[in-house]
Order: sequence, then C-alpha cells, then structure tokens
Amino acid sequence: MSVRIYQLSKEIGMENAELLDILRERGFQVKSASSTVDNISAESLKEEFAKKAEEAASAPDESAAQEAPSEPVAPPSASAFVRTKEDIEVEKEAAKEAASKKPAAPAPTPAPPSPASPPPAAAAPATPPSPNATPPPAPAPASPLGVGAPVAPSSAAKDSDEGSDEIRTIVLKPPIVVKDLATELGVKPFKLISELMEMGIFASINQSLEEDVASKIAEKRGVILEIRHRGDGQKSKKKEEVQEVDETELLEERPPVVAILGHVDHGKTSLLDYIRKESVVAGEAGGITQHIGAYQVAHKDKKITFLDTPGHAAFNKMRARGADVTDVAILIVAADDGFMPQTDEALKFIQNAGSQPIVAINKIDTQGASIDRVKTQMQERGIPSEDWGGETICVPISALNGDGIDELLDMILLQTEVLELQANPKKAAEGIVLEGQIEVGRGPTATVIVQGGTLKVGDALVCGPHFTKVKALFNEYGKNMKMAPPSTPVRIIGWSGVPDCGAIFHAARNEKAAKREAEENLVGVRVDQKADAEERMPTSQEKLFAAIAATQKKTLRVILKGDVYGSVEAIKNALMEIQSDKVALDIIRADIGAVSKGDVQKASAGGTEIIGFNVKTENGVQALAKHHAVKITHHQIIYELIDQVRADMVEMLDPEYKENKIGAAEVRAVFPIAKGFVAGCLVVEGRVLANQHARLIRNGEVVAEQKIDALRRVKDDVKEVRAGTECGIHLENTNNYKEGDVIEIYEIHEIRPEL
Repeated sequence: MSVRIYQLSKEIGMENAELLDILRERGFQVKSASSTVDNISAESLKEEFAKKAEEAASAPDESAAQEAPSEPVAPPSASAFVRTKEDIEVEKEAAKEAASKKPAAPAPTPAPPSPASPPPAAAAPATPPSPNATPPPAPAPASPLGVGAPVAPSSAAKDSDEGSDEIRTIVLKPPIVVKDLATELGVKPFKLISELMEMGIFASINQSLEEDVASKIAEKRGVILEIRHRGDGQKSKKKEEVQEVDETELLEERPPVVAILGHVDHGKTSLLDYIRKESVVAGEAGGITQHIGAYQVAHKDKKITFLDTPGHAAFNKMRARGADVTDVAILIVAADDGFMPQTDEALKFIQNAGSQPIVAINKIDTQGASIDRVKTQMQERGIPSEDWGGETICVPISALNGDGIDELLDMILLQTEVLELQANPKKAAEGIVLEGQIEVGRGPTATVIVQGGTLKVGDALVCGPHFTKVKALFNEYGKNMKMAPPSTPVRIIGWSGVPDCGAIFHAARNEKAAKREAEENLVGVRVDQKADAEERMPTSQEKLFAAIAATQKKTLRVILKGDVYGSVEAIKNALMEIQSDKVALDIIRADIGAVSKGDVQKASAGGTEIIGFNVKTENGVQALAKHHAVKITHHQIIYELIDQVRADMVEMLDPEYKENKIGAAEVRAVFPIAKGFVAGCLVVEGRVLANQHARLIRNGEVVAEQKIDALRRVKDDVKEVRAGTECGIHLENTNNYKEGDVIEIYEIHEIRPEL
C-alpha cells in the first residue's frame, strides 16, 4: 500500500511543498503532491512529526519549537533498497508495535492551556481520563509530552541506550542479520537501517552485516557485541568448566604422543615396525604408508604412543595434522641420502608446532652412509646436534637390525620427563580424530586419540555434526577395550556419520544430549556454508568471464572414492595442485566408500570419470558403467593415480603437429598424360617420397598443397627418389605445372601436447 503526498501532509499538518522538499532531501523520488510513498515510510513520518509537535508544545518558548523541526533526522530506509515481501511484513509489524506503544490519539493540541486558567469543561473529553478532575497545573510540564497522565515508554526512549551507565553485552552468531541485531539492541529495524545509511551502507531488513559494522552500531548504544563463531561456544564452555574446577590435584602423568616424520623411503615404517615387533611393511602398496595409524608400545614400564605418518608429498596435510597432535617429533634422516625436500618440509611442520625434534639418523649400516654429513646439514638448518654444541638430540640407528633403537626410546622418555606431560583422567573424555572411514559391517568408524579424561564403552560422544554412543572400543590390534585413558589411540564404531580428520570430539551427558548438540552443530555448518556460498557468489561480470573461459577451456570431471577420509583429502589436494592453462580439473565429488551405482549415474550425467583408491565396486556397477560409457579406474598407489589423471587431461587436448621438410624438386618440363599433366623434375634437395605431403610453389607463392599420388623414375613407379635424380611427379587434383616451379616435400609429425 502507498499514501499520497497531499494526504500525508494533511495528517502531519504541513504544507505540500514543504513536505516534498523534505522527502526529496531524503532521497525519495517524488514529483508532486499526487506522488506516493510506501505505507511504512508514511507511518515513520507521522510518528516523527507527531513527536516534534509534542516537543514544541511543551517547550517554554517559540525558539525551541522552531529548532525541533530543523533537527537532522535519519532518512527512512524503505525507498533506499529493494525490499522483499517478508521485509514489508516485518516492517508493518514493527510499525504496528510502535503505534500501540504510543499515547492514544488524538495528538496533543498545539497550545496547552495557560496555568492561570483551568481548561473549560467542554475540552475535558479531549484529555486523558484522570482520577483527579482538577489537578494543579504545575505538574503538567513534568511529562515529556506535556501531558499529566503517565505515558508508556516510546520507541525514542527505548532507542536511546547511550545515556545508561550500565554496559550490556549481547551475543550473536554469524551471519549477523539487521533484523536480529535490531531485536537484540531493542531498537526498531528502520532505525538501524537509517543509521547504516548515514554510514554509507544500504541494507535491507534481512541482509547480513559485516562483523565490524555490527560492532560499531552496538558501541554507539553502549552495548558490547560478542560474536560467537561455530565451535567457539563449545570451547568457551569447556574453558569455563576448566576455570571453575581446579584440576591441579587430579592431574596424572600421561604417555607421550610421538610422530615419526621424514622423507619417503627413509625408514619411518621400518623403524615403527621394529619397535612394535609387527610386520606392516609388506602390506603397504609400493612401500608407502597410505594412512595415519596410531600404535602404543611399552618401554621400561612406560607407555609411548606412536603416530605413523605417510611420507609421500601428497600427504602434506595429513602429516601436518599428525605433527599438531604430538608431544615429541622424531625427524628420521637416511645416512646415505641426507636431508631431502620432504625432510625439510617435515622439519618446518615440527618447528611451526613449537617442538624440538629428535633426529634419528637411519641406515647407518648401508654403503655410502655418512653421519657427519647429516650433522653438517643439521648445523646448516639451525638445529645443531648436542655433540656439536647444539640442543638437538641426535641418535644414529638402524631400523633393520635394531641398532640404537633402545637409545632412541630412552631419549623419548627423557624428553617426556622434561615436558612433564599430564592430563586429568577423571573428567569427561575429549580428544582428536586421526582418521574416519566406513567399514563393511561396522559402518562409520573413527580412529581417535584421547587427550583428556577416560573414554569408556557406553559414553555418548559428539564430533561436529556427528554423534555416537560408544558400543565398542578397539586398539590397534583389533582387540576390544573397556576404557581408554589419556594418550591412548582407539577405534570407535557406531557414529551417525564419518567424522572429519582433525576434528575435536567430547563426551556429552547422554545420547539424547549428544544427538541434540550434533544437530545444532549441523545447523551451524549449513549456515556457515550458505554464508560462504553467498560470499563467494560471483558478480554478473565474473559470471560472464567464467562462461567465456568455460567455452575455451576443456574440463576433466572426476568423482574420487577412497577408503578413508585422510587419503581422499590428501589425494584431492594433490590433484588440485596440477596446474594447466589448457585443461581444468573439476573434482565434483570426493567421498569414502565403494564405487556405487549412484556414482555411475551421477558421472553419466556430466561426462565424468570415476577414480577409486583402495576401494572396490558394488555389484552391478561395472555393467551399468559400460552401459553409460563411464570410465572407472582403481588404484592402490598414489603415484599411479596422479599420473593417470594427468594423462587423461592430456588426452583431452587437441593434438599438435610439427612440419619437417624432407626434400625439394625443380620442375624442368611439363608432359601431358591421359588425364592431365605431369611435372618432369630434378630432385635438388633431400628426397621425394610417394604419398607424402607436398607444396607446388611458384615465384614464392604456394599454388597447390596436396599429397604426391604418382612418383615415377623413367617408366617405373617408385617409392623414393633422392637428390640429383630426375623423376616425374604428379600431385592429387593438380595439373597446373610450369617450368621453374618448385615442389617442396614435407612430413607432418604429431606431437603430444603438454598441460
């Protein structure tokens, strides 16, 4: 609905021209008194000028009444942006609520009765009813509206929090919507929108604000805005619990968590294999550890938890995550190779985590081993060995025959004593997820390390949007466990979904509470994803350029299926590092589990291929894939998978050709034949080959470009004629030969394009 200017001016008590000028100053597109403004803006103007009339009526002199209309007023927002139907309904409700809180109509008379003479009896019905029929005139000015009756607090009084000495704190989660912020601050949305317009920000009632803008708006009203991101609430609650309970007396010594890092094939898995006396090397494809494993061993009646981290460059993220959860980091360096690129990379991870590495110099019994060379390289990298005047513990070892292993374990325990590692085993369990996967017959499972408390069978756990009631716990050997104290690696089954690698889990009161918290976290995840999607939403110009680029650039679409999230995550990161200006790589889905019919159906719709890593295919998938012409490949080694994707991207490129000149012949005479003419030539360069590409060149210009369909020496057909020899040449569909022409013979080689 809308209101005409002349109707609005009558209700306000203002001339049409004056009201038109005010509206134009505030950005309204109005031309005459017949123009309209929306209903919300009209109500806002009525309220504004009614308030000014009341202030003018209660002012002691005319000067105050004249100043009131000239006060700057925040321009109404309704015409400053395009509003949705929902916006209009919300604003209508706000306007109705504001109107209900104002004193009942009609508005006060412009001239209050003089204190010297009581109001006439006829005017009594116009004043609000009062229990005292003839009140003394003195209390009248005490009311801010010049009326003796008590008045409900208006929106103006509600909006002005600046005068209050009390500092209020409000908590909001992003995205911060204008409507929600206004509700928390206790102001009307249009007031907030007006303030934003003064700041040069045009926003609708349902639009989200930047965090710093929302904080400034709150500060103007003396309110502290605390923005709580997803996950912050849980952390702050935990911190409060820790502060409330003094755990000093409950802390107990816990085993260290140790990560073995280093370059591929430098012996990380061999070292761990020797320590836990169990052969795992033979089971690894290509000698590369494919996912993080956690194992606990005993040495001198002390437990040590080891993380086995992969060494391939594709597993950078997994290796970094492994370093973040560890107390002691062992950097393994082969004595024959020394420091390699991945060794330096692992060292950076350790140093960024704030740890001092223990360097294990492996393969000391191999040919070409040099311990001093490794120590020199350590010196160059700022981690000199203790025996070279530094602070880094350095232990020469042989992971194959066990030399130096006991000394290495002793150094780990020594480092543990220095760190004084402790945890409270009596509080609610919490820890970090090392790996998540779907196991046949068990469903979603997660390998975790308990960092605090004691995890027991029957506990209810929450990990982001996933939850579980622990039905069984398994150690690294697959044996059942009843409980897992701090620093213990354990596998948990029965999750509602597969937890993310590196995610934090904690115990809840019961399964119902865990489910409720997981659902709340899921809502937060979706809100964050929506906000991120809106933030990344391209502009019209970006869409145009993207559409143009899409037509010029080929795209390989891939569905990636792996056995565990850690591998899928690492492979995805490795594939995204493949750079090409000619072919784009689009991983439309990266998930765990066997290749299913749903994957094939999705791939068939978009011309996509499916790549499986350490997974199988469900029954009937191969037949369906053949029917839809969907390519499915399986891999167990990361190198082969990456190479295959590169090769598939190259195959999408148009082939490139290179021309190679192999000979030339000069036309000396032209002879007629049954169906045209043939050129009598002398081969002056290289050789002439039958059925090869040739150009007929006259005065530097190409007259014809065809293949040689006839090559004769005297009267015989030949396949080749070399330089210095005469011959007869005929090109396909060509009879226009002249003496002095040159026939240039060349071959075309197809070159494999590069990304």
